Amino acid sequence: MKVCITGSSGMVGKNLLEHPEINSFFILAPTSTEINLLNYTEIFDYLNSQKPDLIIHCAGRVGGIQANINNPYAFLSDNLLMGLNLVKAAQEVGIKRFLNLSSSCSYPRNIQNPLKEEYILQGELEPTNEGYALAKVALLKLCEYLSKQNNEYQYKTLIPCNLYGRWDKFDPKHSHMIPAVIKKIHEAKINNKTELEIWGDGSARREFMYVGDLADFIIKAINNFDSLPLIMNIGLGYDFSINEYYQTIAEVLGYKGQFSYDLSKPIGMKQKLLDISKQKALNWVAQTNLKDGIKKTYQFFMKEALQK
Repeated sequence: MKVCITGSSGMVGKNLLEHPEINSFFILAPTSTEINLLNYTEIFDYLNSQKPDLIIHCAGRVGGIQANINNPYAFLSDNLLMGLNLVKAAQEVGIKRFLNLSSSCSYPRNIQNPLKEEYILQGELEPTNEGYALAKVALLKLCEYLSKQNNEYQYKTLIPCNLYGRWDKFDPKHSHMIPAVIKKIHEAKINNKTELEIWGDGSARREFMYVGDLADFIIKAINNFDSLPLIMNIGLGYDFSINEYYQTIAEVLGYKGQFSYDLSKPIGMKQKLLDISKQKALNWVAQTNLKDGIKKTYQFFMKEALQK
């Protein structure tokens, strides 16, 4: 099977390419210098010449809460245009299978947890990442509409929970919570800083899965594509508070300082926990616990990220 992976230089793409079973497929992994996903003609020409059997769409403009707040226009326009270009070009070329990676940001902010797939579009989105979320919802629906209008085309969407791990971004301007906190606590430790600030009161809850586990599920999804539902959550089925993440990272890194709280800072949704009933029906569960995942991520940070 010939599989085309967009975003092969991003965190999910790199972990997928590192998976031990990836070499059982013929992989196309064009970089942004080979194809500009904001340019429809470039995408069409590439797909028309290569004709993959399946596209896995991992590419996107991503970032943490501050990056989303600062530039919602780019998060909406870039992600929307990339997704629209890919789906339209793939359909024009006649590629029948497409696996779209969405985000749990697509869910409404004030709705009962755990979040079921049918809750999409059932309420107001979280303002701190609304632009990104709108693009993800639009692409999810575009894939769903095409698949329902013409069942020859199976364009399916996975909605992962928050991710962390190898090849994550540790720059606070662009990073998500776990890599940002790893860098923050590492620097506090080496600088003998005795107190660190947490945004909010630390009670907000998040579900973070080690990205290597998502790569493992994607391999399963490729091999069992026809049995996948059109829209499917991928996660742990349990979550932790922000305080618990800080405490676990501090424990792994050996930081002994105290934490203080800035209640004026935005925290996003109070909880974001996925319902993983459909995932469980496929007999798959994530294998990496939080402490082991933090250890692996910190090892990567020390070996790779600090050298740049």
